[in-house]
Amino acid sequence: MPYHIRPHDNRNEPIVPVQNNWTPLIYFNDVRLQAGESHAYNLASHETVCVVVSGTVTITAGDLVFSDVGTREHLFAGKPDSVYAPRGVAVTITCSSTEAEVFIAGGCSDPDEPSEGREPFRVSPEEVDTVQYGSDDTKTHRRIYHVAGQNVQGRTGNILVSELFTVGAGGWSGFPPHKHHVERPGIETDHEEVFHYRFNPDHGFGAQFAYIGDDDFGPVYHLKHGSTILLDNSYHPSVAAPGYEMYYFTILVGRHQRSLKQYFHPDHEYQVHTIPGLKDMIAKFK
Repeated sequence: MPYHIRPHDNRNEPIVPVQNNWTPLIYFNDVRLQAGESHAYNLASHETVCVVVSGTVTITAGDLVFSDVGTREHLFAGKPDSVYAPRGVAVTITCSSTEAEVFIAGGCSDPDEPSEGREPFRVSPEEVDTVQYGSDDTKTHRRIYHVAGQNVQGRTGNILVSELFTVGAGGWSGFPPHKHHVERPGIETDHEEVFHYRFNPDHGFGAQFAYIGDDDFGPVYHLKHGSTILLDNSYHPSVAAPGYEMYYFTILVGRHQRSLKQYFHPDHEYQVHTIPGLKDMIAKFK
């Protein structure tokens, strides 16, 4: 079943640790630093993507140093700047601005999969793949920044990382309802997922639905600024209240492959063909 981690001060400790019962393939940390402070980690089984939310940092990954990473004053002001590190690589993040916030997304990679040829690399804002789809009329207007998608094909394992924004005041996301927790060739892939939500202004709110079948009614989670949702199964559309822009950080990790194949609920699948740009959005999660 899905799980809701309520907003809290995690004090730079993982919000979704390496060992968890709901999404064992996924790791997530929200790191906040003041000028000169550092945060270090080394995950033996997880490749990671450090996405700078705000501020500027220096990221050392193994023997490589990436300076002046991060260009945003705040989350809703531009594209992200990020650094990828393979599993088993020591990473240190040091704040070089007055303050900084960094999301660390981790995906457990297959221990039998060779990763020796992978190297840390930077994904600059210019390299982020942007997709905008939906419409105000259908209440599905959305913008996606793919940090680790097709733009880094062949350079990572099974992790996909994106930032998603509802465009305008309120509206639906993850719609039509879809799922991805069963491996069915050509129909659906087994991908775990974690969402971390923010709102603009930050007293905004929304709702996360999660249901398994036609006769299942629950649960529905009340989303607030800082909510984290762990999804191991279920259809999972979400909605933002009118007047609020909703953002969510998305980590997807495939159990057997990187490319995501979503299965849309049969009652609502026809809307895939009516929402502007939705098919282009679906094609980017590969």
